[in-house]
Amino acid sequence: MLLARLFRCLSLSLALVIAMLTPVPAAASATPEQQLREAAARGNAKQVSALLAQGATIDARDAQGRTALLLATHHNRVQAARVLIDAGADVNAQDAIHDSPYLYAGARGYNEILRLTLANGADLRSTNRYGGTALIPAAERGHVETVRTLIAAGVAVNHVNKLKWTALLEAIILGNGGPAHTEIVRLLVKAGADVNLADGDGVTPLQHARQRGYARIEQILFAADAR
Repeated sequence: MLLARLFRCLSLSLALVIAMLTPVPAAASATPEQQLREAAARGNAKQVSALLAQGATIDARDAQGRTALLLATHHNRVQAARVLIDAGADVNAQDAIHDSPYLYAGARGYNEILRLTLANGADLRSTNRYGGTALIPAAERGHVETVRTLIAAGVAVNHVNKLKWTALLEAIILGNGGPAHTEIVRLLVKAGADVNLADGDGVTPLQHARQRGYARIEQILFAADAR
């Protein structure tokens, strides 16, 4: 019994010695830029400020081409985005799929970040991977306030994307004909959208509205001399 106990203690001691002598691989430490992107995505505005003060490169990109500001925008982290923008982050820096903080905020209806980008040099003519301005996906997704904001900022209402659709066409074709999309159609028409600008197949906004039974949208278009 005593011998067994002695052997057990000796084994434990030997294991401890081996563990102490075995080199432990150093943990890969994140760079300041990686930490900045992670803090931005989490919305940790204080850490973002601290990392910038320590010299982290503000517009450094990850493997997908995303900056800290774009990652903050992805998660609608308003305060982190504000810190980055105030520090000079590029609101137009596009990633590998052509999203930028400005374009993404517009497409998702993240209005607080959108307004920050508009106040800090957003390129209104920049386009996403579909060749569309921020206004087109905002109209498609029913973001009424976003559409209103982008129109007021001066985004071209008759821009045609790679699908040969305008914001007006997307609001009708990809919308649901409900109150939000109806209001967006009204806003676009009021802002000078060409109600007779057809899609790539020659189908007009009015024809699309009729096909889908969107009576209120049809009325708005008809009142604007749509054919």
